[in-house]
Amino acid sequence: MPKNKIIIPEERILNKIILIRDEKVILDVHLAEFYSVETRVLKQAVRRNFDRFPDDFMYELTEDEIDDVVSQNVIPHKKYFGGATPYAFTEAGVAMLSSVLKSTTAVEINIAIVRTFVALRKVALNYKDIMMKIEEMKAENDEKFDEIFNALEHLLEPPPTPKIPPIGYKTSKEKS
Repeated sequence: MPKNKIIIPEERILNKIILIRDEKVILDVHLAEFYSVETRVLKQAVRRNFDRFPDDFMYELTEDEIDDVVSQNVIPHKKYFGGATPYAFTEAGVAMLSSVLKSTTAVEINIAIVRTFVALRKVALNYKDIMMKIEEMKAENDEKFDEIFNALEHLLEPPPTPKIPPIGYKTSKEKS
């Protein structure tokens, strides 16, 4: 591996991927940190190529979303954004950034980020498969438990006492 290659640990990237509008995104401030550029430089490059970033690639956060991001401790305070409204980049938006930020470093970092998004998606798919199998097992076992429960209930019922006439001689008290 060449010495000039910059590696960002997958864990660091994962810690910056957040859920907004039911999508996994990375905020512009975190991407700028990865690329070692100022956020304003990243935003300027995006604004110059705005047509490459439709709403499903990138969007500006609303005030409520900014408050949510702050309350989730993703960022320490609103001032962290420097008064600007932050952009949230989806996986497709991050991939598009490599065509806007043309440095070798930006391309390498984009590859690492996209690979992390893909790994996250694979984990989510595996999770869904596991949950489906658990639901199947639960349904299967619920029927079996119903049968076992019914059998136990039957066993716990006291057996009916048989009406057998007493054996032996009747005493004088019983004769009357």
